[in-house]
Formats: sequence, C-alpha cells, structure tokens
Amino acid sequence: MKGARGRGTLEKEKPPVFGMIERGGSVVIRMLENVKQKTIEPLIKVTIAAGTLINTDEYDIYARLEQWGYRHQSVCHGRGEYARDDDGDGFHEVHVNTMEGFWSALRSWPRPHRGISQEKLPLYLGFFEFVHNVRKRGKTLLSSLVQLLVR
Repeated sequence: MKGARGRGTLEKEKPPVFGMIERGGSVVIRMLENVKQKTIEPLIKVTIAAGTLINTDEYDIYARLEQWGYRHQSVCHGRGEYARDDDGDGFHEVHVNTMEGFWSALRSWPRPHRGISQEKLPLYLGFFEFVHNVRKRGKTLLSSLVQLLVR
C-alpha cells in the first residue's frame, strides 16, 4: 500500500521529526507540528550558534538559513549527490551522512514495539536523544540516567 503524498503533519497523525546533529557531537531531535520554516526557525536559533556552517539536503525548508545568520551548504539527493568536495582536498566535507546514520539507528530502535503512539513519541525521542548524547550503554547508562533524575 502506498501512503499519501506530501510531508507528514501532527494533524495527519504522521508527525514529522526534526533533527540536528553536530559531527562527532550531540544530537537534538524534536517531534514537530509541521515542517514549515516558521516552525523550525526558533528551534534552530535556540540550538545552533549564529554563524555556524550548516549542511543540509536540498529540501526547500532550509532556504532561509543564510537570512537567519548561518552559513549553508547542501547536497542534492535528487541528483544523486550524497557528498561533495568543494575545496579539492580529497575530503568530501559537504554531506548529511552523520544525520542519516542517526536516523537509521533511530528507525530500527522502536521497530520491536510495532509502532509508537503519537502521544508517547516525544518521550521515546527524548530517551533516544539522551542515550546518544551520553554515549554510554548498559550499567553506565543507568548511572547517567539516575544522575540526571536526581539533578
């Protein structure tokens, strides 16, 4: 069965999830009402320092990043471009592979639960964000979680 065309929205019970990740650093993920510039702008501005270089795909939601005070580079997946070497040093620094890898891990994590209710999704996202950002597993993850709860 093929789903309806277009982007998901909270209203359509297919809430979009927006993510930002620093290469080698932390991630921020949020369930959104919709994917409009007026929805993502405040989240970007509170999360990312002005002047930061942001790499994205070609989705037009990112068109105003430079107006908002960020440097911006993008790759065009629609043209088969997944990484680009702009400065000719042999290192393909323009890509979104870090975020794509994170999405891959996130999608497989709740799979055994066979779906998550829209009401509980922010909790699952918050926990997965926490686990990624503390980068600990097993008993060390538990101690980090307890420390956070005690604070």
